Formats: sequence, structure tokens, C-alpha cells
Amino acid sequence: MAYQKKKEDPSYEEFRKELGAESLGNLYIFHGEETYLRDKGLEDMKALLLTGGLDDFNYHLITGKEYTLSRLHGAVNALPMMSERTMVVVTDVDMDKGDREGLMELLGDLPDYVCLVFVYDVLEFKLDSRGKLAKLVKEKGKIVNFIRQQQDKLEKWIAVRFQALGHEISRTEANYLVFRCGDLMNGLISEIGKIGAYAKGRKITRQDIDAVSTPQLDAVIFNLTDAVAARNFDQAFRVLGELFHMQEPPIKLMASLAKQLRQLYAARLGGDRQKNTQWLMELYGLREFQAQKLMQAARRFSPEWYRWALLRCEAADMELKSTGADGQEVLVNLLLELAQRQAA
Repeated sequence: MAYQKKKEDPSYEEFRKELGAESLGNLYIFHGEETYLRDKGLEDMKALLLTGGLDDFNYHLITGKEYTLSRLHGAVNALPMMSERTMVVVTDVDMDKGDREGLMELLGDLPDYVCLVFVYDVLEFKLDSRGKLAKLVKEKGKIVNFIRQQQDKLEKWIAVRFQALGHEISRTEANYLVFRCGDLMNGLISEIGKIGAYAKGRKITRQDIDAVSTPQLDAVIFNLTDAVAARNFDQAFRVLGELFHMQEPPIKLMASLAKQLRQLYAARLGGDRQKNTQWLMELYGLREFQAQKLMQAARRFSPEWYRWALLRCEAADMELKSTGADGQEVLVNLLLELAQRQAA
């Protein structure tokens, strides 16, 4: 199977251009994983649209629980006071349910002064692309997908955030931070704040990051397999204890371990066939730093060991799901087997 690099969604950049040009339209749909950028976009829209100091009159928020078409009509048709425009935000509403004809009539004839934004946070955004409503939304408005940022943009953003705290961070350490804590800005912002407050020197070090940041599950699992590969079994069991301390369900830990081993196995096979880091990034949708670490670590195991280890993970997973065995005990026994087989 051929794997291709995912195309960037241009909708966010187009939205930022409209903001910069002060030419916002009447209808927007906001969805996607990067809630930090979404919330920042809403703040910027509010600052641009609502002038004159009467925000309470010109800003209308309708949550999914409060939503009715009648209430939306009232908010959309409320004339602006001491401002040219109003802003209406509707959160987590399934547009395909309820009075679709009535909603279409409203969206098809929005007043020039209103900016209506449907925001999807808890509820997943979806519209039947073959339906009239979806076609109307695309014709009259803009669907903005707040996706995870590309690596270069994320690195620059991390650097800017640390600069605001009086620190510098190298590209390598910024990538390590993303590997350890994830690549969503909403999560990174709190980690950057903790690290910035803790660090004594101007330059952020890996020790600063490790000292106070909260690692994501995949990063801890990687440390576990890395310790096994280095035959550092004391460290491997310390990491396993850290995983138990995270209080994740054993079944989830097992799934993450199997996922990590599959990626390492793929990296080993790819390396044997002269595949590069870019290939692995495209295969699994990884960041460059993650793919590089996998390619480097994968060489420590043989293909035969990976095949055996994945079979053992499958058997342990079945034991967890079918026998009601103690999850932590099953994971400890599995780690002992992995360590012993590697040590042999």
C-alpha cells in the first residue's frame, strides 16, 4: 500500500487572512482538534466585530442545550447597538437534526450585520455532503478546520511562548517537548508555563522539561521499550511503575505498548529496505522527532523479536479481556518475558 503525506487544510490560513483584512463574512463553522487556535480565533473575531463598548448587547451565545431555531432567529435578527455588527456563537448543535428547512431558510438570508459561528467542541461536526444544507453552508459560509499545526509552525510558536517568559529553546528541545507532552497547543501552553517558571537559565534544557512536565502516555511507553532495548531492566520496571501511577486502565496500556512495538517493527523493516524518516512520518502521521527516535531505536531489536513480542502482546491482551486477570500482574509478567527474551 502506498502512503502519501496528508495535505494541509487551507481553511485556517484563509480565515486568518480574512481577520487580517477585516473582511469577516456572515457564516462560519469551527471544528477540529486544535482548540487553542479555535478559541484564539473566536477572541480575535469578537475584538474585531464588537466595537462601541456594548459587547453584552451585540454578542449572543447559544449552547447546544439551550438551542432552538426560534432562539437562533431572535439572536440573528437582534439589531446591533452602537456597533456595525453583531456576533452569534452556537455551540455543539447537530445541524442535520430538527427543522432543517427552517435552518436553511435562516442561513440563506442572514442579515449583513451578523456574524454567525457554529462551534463544535464536544460534538463532532458532520453534515451529509449530499444534502441541500451542506451545499448551502459551503455556498454561504466557510468551514474552518483547526488542525494540529505543522512542525515548523509549532516550533516557532513554542519559541515565541518561551521568549515571552524570558527563555530560549532550541529546535531539538522544542521537538522533544512535543514528543513528551503532545502536539496540541492547548496542552502545551500549560507545560510551557510550568517549565518557564522552573528553569533557572535562559536556555531551556531537557532536564528542565523532564523535571516538571507531564508526559503523555506514548512517550512513557517509548521510554519503556527503550529501556528494554538497552537491557536496562531496572529502568524498565521503574517506567512501568510510572505507567501504573498514571492510573490508565491496563487494557489501554497494553494497546499503547502493542502500538509502539508495531511502529518499531515497521521502522526496523523500513530501515532494512533503505526507507527514510519521511516514509515513517507519512506511514503513521508522526512528527519528525518521533520518527527519528523510532528509526534509531528500531535497530536494537531483530525482526524475529518483534514478531514474537507482538504475538505475546496479543496473548496478554486476550488474557486481560477474557479471564479477568489482574491487569498490573499481566503487564509485569509480559515485561519480564520481553526482557528475558531480549537478554537471551
